[in-house]
Amino acid sequence: MPGTTIRAVDKPYTTLPRRRALGALIAWAAAPGPARAQAQRRPWPRGTPTPALELPDLDGRHWRLADQRGQVVALNFWASWCQPCREEMPALQLMAQRHERDGLLVVAVNYREGAGTIRRFMETTAMDLPVLRDADGLVAKAFGVRAFPSTVFIRRDGQAVLTIVGAADWTGEPARGWVQALL
Repeated sequence: MPGTTIRAVDKPYTTLPRRRALGALIAWAAAPGPARAQAQRRPWPRGTPTPALELPDLDGRHWRLADQRGQVVALNFWASWCQPCREEMPALQLMAQRHERDGLLVVAVNYREGAGTIRRFMETTAMDLPVLRDADGLVAKAFGVRAFPSTVFIRRDGQAVLTIVGAADWTGEPARGWVQALL
């Protein structure tokens, strides 16, 4: 079944086939509130190396994961069209501020949107996390991201250790425990 093409302001992308997308939306909307918001913790596959990551930020400067050794890094994969991503951002921002002195770096990795779209989103929110552009989606694919938001945690030695799939309340349990264990 062919996908539906949608034109974003900066770049076209293809969505899921209409029936699958509609079915997923109905299932999500029908789920009770807490089930809908429940994030899933998935350990990083044992023996699987952390993919190399080098992406441009919004100003075109290249950011490399390898340069962040010594810090715990949370890579949050998101998109402005993703409602759970937008809802999660304030708690993610607060987590970044609370744990910055502990060596936690939270980086927002935008999935396949143009710089203009990202900047407009940031202007309408108070988001000031570092933002990287995964323009072709290859980094998300390398990290096994299939749902948004997803947050991959990298230890201080550069090894990925877990992925949180779905929106999390980063100010409450169990998310605070996940973060604290890494710090």
